[in-house]
Amino acid sequence: MAIDFQGRVAIVTGAGSGLGRSHALALAARGAKVVVNDLGGAVDGTGGSAKAADQVVAEIKALTTTHGGRGEAVANHDSVSDAAGAARIVQSATDAWGRVDVLVNNAGILRDKSFAKMEVTDFDTVVDVHLLGSAYVTKAAWPVMQAQNYGRVVMTTSAAGLYGNFGQTNYAAAKLGLVGLMNALKQEGAKNGILVNTIAPVAATRMTEALFPPALLPHLKPEFITAAVVYLCAESCASSGDIVSAGAGVYAKAQMVESDGVFFGAGAEVTPDMIAESYAKIADMSKARPYGAAMEEVAKIFGFFQKN
Repeated sequence: MAIDFQGRVAIVTGAGSGLGRSHALALAARGAKVVVNDLGGAVDGTGGSAKAADQVVAEIKALTTTHGGRGEAVANHDSVSDAAGAARIVQSATDAWGRVDVLVNNAGILRDKSFAKMEVTDFDTVVDVHLLGSAYVTKAAWPVMQAQNYGRVVMTTSAAGLYGNFGQTNYAAAKLGLVGLMNALKQEGAKNGILVNTIAPVAATRMTEALFPPALLPHLKPEFITAAVVYLCAESCASSGDIVSAGAGVYAKAQMVESDGVFFGAGAEVTPDMIAESYAKIADMSKARPYGAAMEEVAKIFGFFQKN
């Protein structure tokens, strides 16, 4: 059965270009009513213009949906990094259609520099947009989704956050922070049918195209990312707390795991020298496994006492 969003309302932040535009168009084509949010600023977050969001709204209204009707969308030009602005983004959806079913936190900026040369304001601003911006918009949408007992939230992380990248300490910190946000929200949202997942895209957009060799750019289409995002937004999606890496037609699940570890025994006086001597075993990932919640990891620790 084809994924369908008829009767659903979606918000896509940073939807005036690149990945966000692709997500908004795809959701609308499958029947979703879409709030197209975009401040319309430059890649570094400066400036602003209504043009980008308004243009995507016009594109949506011109398309024919899978149900044979015209696309429905409204524009919003607020900054996600402002809590009041984030609330207005959600209000745009509830004022127009009375609900919010899908939230794709996509808005982002770049201010790349090595850590030694980076101004603190550049660190703050990037964290404000990526991490706090996603938290603010999700916070505003959360009670609406709770009241409906339904919701789909998608965060946007990055390989830079998961694995690190030179010159992107601000961006990497914010992007991994989003994984932590997801991990907690997946637990809080479960009782109300709210699923929270994260996409880790590799795509050529105005933010990233300078980072890739020109020969690769035709293979890094935003539509490859959007296919996974639309699935994670669907009613048929049953996963929560997943990180899906996507790019150039390649899709994989990323996951944080922990080694089996070493237990020195109850009451042992552990010294730094003991850690040094056992570090190879501590770092042995051959039996590593993931944990679905913090208390599962705590249970592992106490499990050592039961075995010994």
